[in-house]
Amino acid sequence: MSQPSAPVLPARYQVMERQQETRDTVTLWLRPVDQPIPEYRPGQFTMLYAPGIGEVPISISGTGPDFGLVQTVRAVGAVTRALCSCAPGKVIGVRGPYGTAWNVAGAVGDDLLIVAGGIGLAPLRGALLSALGHRERYRRVVVLAGARSPEELVFARELAGWRRDGAEVAVTVDQAAAGWTGHVGVVTQLIGRADVDAGRTTALICGPEVMMRLTARELRAVGVPATQIRMSLERNMRCGVAECGHCQLGPLLLCRDGPVISYEVAMPLLAIREL
Repeated sequence: MSQPSAPVLPARYQVMERQQETRDTVTLWLRPVDQPIPEYRPGQFTMLYAPGIGEVPISISGTGPDFGLVQTVRAVGAVTRALCSCAPGKVIGVRGPYGTAWNVAGAVGDDLLIVAGGIGLAPLRGALLSALGHRERYRRVVVLAGARSPEELVFARELAGWRRDGAEVAVTVDQAAAGWTGHVGVVTQLIGRADVDAGRTTALICGPEVMMRLTARELRAVGVPATQIRMSLERNMRCGVAECGHCQLGPLLLCRDGPVISYEVAMPLLAIREL
């Protein structure tokens, strides 16, 4: 079944809950005030509108009750700072959903390996929750998450619940803090410890581009097919409907042809730097 076309005018959503994830990152639980946007598929994004300031593309990190959305936002500019400061009761605009999905169902019967760097865990959260909701369909569900420090790990409160639901979760940080007893180093160092069946692995990657390049390279080195490695790419998205051209990456418009694409397609494009 084809995905319904997303509206180009924002729908009104009210902030129902606000969770401070890290120093500069917030998760918002949103509920539609009027007609909700079409149902999303994990990996897609919305354009979030802060009234009077502007809008930005934000990956959907999950759904809540009553057709609600869960969106995790990092404050890096005027719009995202305004969104992060939204208190419960605030009404914002939402357009979408846009873009391609992780296609978690395509990994049924395989090892599902999720590799995230920093805020890249947010676009992957929906895929993980979808897989855990049907845990019996997957041989293994493995999550490898990296952050600069323990204080910058998003969804830290959810890790224990993911493990209870059947995920194998490993976390690493670039710089340890007092009391940290976990792994220290880059997330690619965890791949060898994951012990997945390379020929039966579907890998989903999201994070800084250099992290995704190195992660995909490590996965290829252990035998994971390029077609079974999927990553979420970012460029400067403005319209979300492939009209403005700001998100062009080689032959792709990432708001339409991405953000999720296979490594087979992404490999030559990752060499093209964003202007």
